[in-house]
Amino acid sequence: MSRETIANGVLALLLLVVPLLAAASGETFYITLATRIVILALAALGLNIALGLGGLVSFGHAAFFGLGGYVAGILATHAFNGEALLFGLPATTSMPVIWLVAVLLCGLVALPIGAISLRTSGVYFIMITLAFAQMIYYFAVSWPDYGGEDGLSLYVRNTFPGVNTAQPLPYFLICLAVLAAAACLFWLLRGSRFGAALEAARQNTTRLSAVGIAPFRIKLVAFVISAMVTGLAGALFADLNRFVSPSMLSWQMSGELIVLIILGGKGRLFGPIAGAMVYVLFEYALGGITERWQFFLGLVLLGVVLFARGGLLGLVAGRARHG
Repeated sequence: MSRETIANGVLALLLLVVPLLAAASGETFYITLATRIVILALAALGLNIALGLGGLVSFGHAAFFGLGGYVAGILATHAFNGEALLFGLPATTSMPVIWLVAVLLCGLVALPIGAISLRTSGVYFIMITLAFAQMIYYFAVSWPDYGGEDGLSLYVRNTFPGVNTAQPLPYFLICLAVLAAAACLFWLLRGSRFGAALEAARQNTTRLSAVGIAPFRIKLVAFVISAMVTGLAGALFADLNRFVSPSMLSWQMSGELIVLIILGGKGRLFGPIAGAMVYVLFEYALGGITERWQFFLGLVLLGVVLFARGGLLGLVAGRARHG
């Protein structure tokens, strides 16, 4: 058993046991903290499909994170007020339905964005994805029907069949189950022929084209799947906070997701989880002491980039993952 496998097991155990102990002792704040870690890890895991496997440095994934959040907020608001949606469609507070709508919408939005962005590469790809995200961000800011710059509050947390989602622990377990399913998807993609083709497209598109595989299509599918997973995380995040705002769509959010991946390890299964743990714990431990806690996180990130190219998990495993 490799050291990375052991580290993954320890992370999974901590993620499950600590909230259970917190629930037993009545410390619900730590359950909420763990839920935040899980949701951010899920969002970063989505980006890790594009960035870690496909080498696509997207600065626009906050657009999908925010879209997922707004789907949850808009559907819940209309359902609470007894109002129909566009074309008379019914609103709902059912989490599974909201997740489905969020995933499908993010996939539909990601398809044209990816189709245009993937015509370029390098810094041009980064800037085009950023431009699309900023367009969606400013649209949300100027949308007064749903709060505009002030955001949109959810009166109550959305519902899940047979579960009291208003309680912190059940909601955490729902989010953890979704993260586990997404991690399985990542693992299956990485080990599949599609994953091998995506890895080849990241390394050498010319060679891949020579064997009859279209790199553009492979990357586009990866980009869309990546966006759908990140959008699902956005819907969960809106329910966690019972609030959604344009900040979820901002380029800073995209930057945070990239930081999580770099911290944990690009292309690694548990990399986003490790990165989210470090990020949230830094925010909690130092945020109450100084407003400049991100300075210290930056020092850690600098150390990882310089001395642990495979991220913290790569450091534990004793080898770096370059790419």
